[in-house]
Amino acid sequence: MIELHDVRKVFPARGRSGEVVAVDGVSLRVEAGEFAGVVGPSGSGKSTLVRLVNLLERPTSGSVTVDGQVLSDLPDDRVREARRSMGMVFQHFELLDSRTAAGNVEHPLELAGVGRAERRRRAAELLDLVDLGERAGAHPAQLSGGQKQRVAIARALAGRPKVLLCDEATSALDQASTTGVLDLLRRVRAELGLTVLLITHEMAVVKAVCDSAVLLDRGRVVDGGRLAEVLTREHSPLADALLPAPAADAGAGHGGALVRVTVTDRAPETVVLQTLVGELGLAVEVAGGSVETVAGGRYGRLLLRVTGDLGRLDGAVHRLRDDGVLVEQVHAGVAAGAGR
Repeated sequence: MIELHDVRKVFPARGRSGEVVAVDGVSLRVEAGEFAGVVGPSGSGKSTLVRLVNLLERPTSGSVTVDGQVLSDLPDDRVREARRSMGMVFQHFELLDSRTAAGNVEHPLELAGVGRAERRRRAAELLDLVDLGERAGAHPAQLSGGQKQRVAIARALAGRPKVLLCDEATSALDQASTTGVLDLLRRVRAELGLTVLLITHEMAVVKAVCDSAVLLDRGRVVDGGRLAEVLTREHSPLADALLPAPAADAGAGHGGALVRVTVTDRAPETVVLQTLVGELGLAVEVAGGSVETVAGGRYGRLLLRVTGDLGRLDGAVHRLRDDGVLVEQVHAGVAAGAGR
């Protein structure tokens, strides 16, 4: 549905000679119906990237394809037409203060030449969808931040887009409003069959709603993929950002060996502990870490302190790896190496 191939965006440097490379050779693919995230620190190129997807910024080089159409090859008038298949949700809502909630939702339809009766019907339908039917006559100043973003989402859906682009859509909201907006985005994606590309710097947002993600740094993709695969991959910067591994010093100073394991639905912590304790007779204590719900599954990174007959530990590590568990020995009584 969305495909960027070797996209580069260069801006002239402000106030001096030279140039600024905002996006540097990015390639990514988002399948139809997928909820994908683009995550990274401030200045990593995230917001420029989303503006390249709908060609609010034209790439300096590379290609942008949406729904089978190479947008980067189209003239401006064709781009404006193609852009109607994409809705956009912004960090600061961008609502018109002079218009009611219904009037804001109607606005893009009015610009598209849709008749008044159809505009009103569509706005009422969408405000009901976002649970704001009773606030149709309210102006933005009368709405909370979460309600404003719901109106903005309804407006983005007015033209029946296939793709919804969200640029830091929850960054201006409190935690309760963030949860509500993410639940809404997940629901409208499912009900309307949308493809969603979400730009954020918040890892909690990615964990809550995304099927896949890419991690940007200085305009480049440094890691990415389906979250279910990323979280069980060795040496993954994105996995480290989503579920930081417990530091080895969390279990230091108490003797024994320290082993870091990644647990999943397929290899939950109960199975790992049963293997180490019940089958291999080792004494095991959880020294740190957590287990969370990510992309609809349970994933976690645990730091285990193993005592007892450490001569068995090397075999235990290999046994866990053979069972598909990502395991690393970080402080050893015997050398067991690292990796899977």
